[in-house]
Amino acid sequence: MTRSAARIASIHRATSESTVELELDLDGAGRSHVDTTVPFFDHLLTAFAKHSLTDLTVRASGDTDIDAHHTVEDVAIVLGQAIGEALGDKVGISRYGDALVPLDEALAQAVVDISGRPYLVHSGEPAGFEHHLIGGHFTGSLVRHTFEAIAFNAALTVHVRVVSGRDPHHIAEAEYKAFARAFRQAKALDPLVEGIPSTKGAL
Repeated sequence: MTRSAARIASIHRATSESTVELELDLDGAGRSHVDTTVPFFDHLLTAFAKHSLTDLTVRASGDTDIDAHHTVEDVAIVLGQAIGEALGDKVGISRYGDALVPLDEALAQAVVDISGRPYLVHSGEPAGFEHHLIGGHFTGSLVRHTFEAIAFNAALTVHVRVVSGRDPHHIAEAEYKAFARAFRQAKALDPLVEGIPSTKGAL
């Protein structure tokens, strides 16, 4: 199977709360340049790009003097929109991916289905994780929230489960790396797949 269309997207989003410019190439090498003004989120997105083999450029700014929430949320929305746009007609993709990724004491599992049906199942983060400030600026609750925004805007079915972990930084990073590895498998072009991998003929 051959595919000539580049799987790329470029999106600009501006609201009263944030401005986001994002470019991605699903068939990249994991190169990234990320500046969201939220350093720990930059770290997570850089890990996503590297381990999903997606080239990613993000420039964002917003009302982080109030809270990181708006900027982080809007970047995740745009990332999901860009993924959906870049996937195009989904001809020849593997569709499914799964990964189990450790980071020291933390272990996270992610399963991705490029299904066209947005859904997130997220579990296992330890009690209190959602209230923890990681890097002094990024609230633990934003991990789940960003997965919701990505899944719903890219029309992905995503399951993320924290199997074990103690350190909030390690837990969040393991979750993102597991998601990246699962997405890498799901978006991959499979030479054995003819057409769209669905009995319905559409995703």
